Amino acid sequence: MEASLHELKLKVRDYECDLQGIVNNANYQHYIEHARHEFLLSRGISFARLHADGIDAVVSAVNMRFKLPLKSGDEFVVRTSFEHVSFKYIFHQDIYRLPDMRLAVRATVDTVCVVNGQLSDIDIL
Repeated sequence: MEASLHELKLKVRDYECDLQGIVNNANYQHYIEHARHEFLLSRGISFARLHADGIDAVVSAVNMRFKLPLKSGDEFVVRTSFEHVSFKYIFHQDIYRLPDMRLAVRATVDTVCVVNGQLSDIDIL
């Protein structure tokens, strides 16, 4: 991944794991979503404020590649970068297990902005 613009450190909680003792795949989407919101906040952009202003950033596609399972108690970091292509904001997000920095998940999340019900190209970042 290119140089990250934002990093968020988190820890796996027991209830996020499935019967195999590893993080259930759906929880990785929660991790990367939280990291995107924190990324926006670090730049003074409130997701809630965008909505109040009539701007809804919505996910249009998610691609996730699972490389290494995380387990209860594992600490990890989500690295986030993005690019703006036409009407899309494409977030590149990698999750690395700490402290060995082994890649656990590589994700790409496409988002679009809907302003007052219309797909719009805005420069929010």
